[in-house]
Amino acid sequence: MFGADKGTLDSTDSRLNGKKLTIGIVQARFNEPITNSLSEACKAELIALGVLEKNIDLVRVPGALEVPVALMAMAEKLKYDALVAVGCIIRGETYHFELVANESGAGVSRVALDYQLPIANAILTTENLEQAIARKIEKGRDAARVAVEMANLLEEI
Repeated sequence: MFGADKGTLDSTDSRLNGKKLTIGIVQARFNEPITNSLSEACKAELIALGVLEKNIDLVRVPGALEVPVALMAMAEKLKYDALVAVGCIIRGETYHFELVANESGAGVSRVALDYQLPIANAILTTENLEQAIARKIEKGRDAARVAVEMANLLEEI
């Protein structure tokens, strides 16, 4: 929910320290102006959290349905502490929106669970382009924070 209270961690919390992490980002090209902004905001926030630029890999795929298979390929490398899924699905006039949104989301979750690897899902699902534009920067940053926090949390458990 846009504007929802997400709760916050203090900026000095060790779970937001990305210095030792390697993060992979999979970006869908469909709705590329939005997904470029999402991945750029994500990468900038990862760097702000201490992740070294050389430890951030970006892979681009055609659309949201292709994101899970690229995530799985990256997970199989056993190189990454966390992954980020980036995409943008805007509702149209057909059932295709529901299919792409549901299947891409389920695929992202499946990879995370199968590999016990944190995956921050920044695949936007919006009613229109205006909603996507309004969310692209914040959701990119949120995904970076989720990836770093969850990677550190799983290391602690």
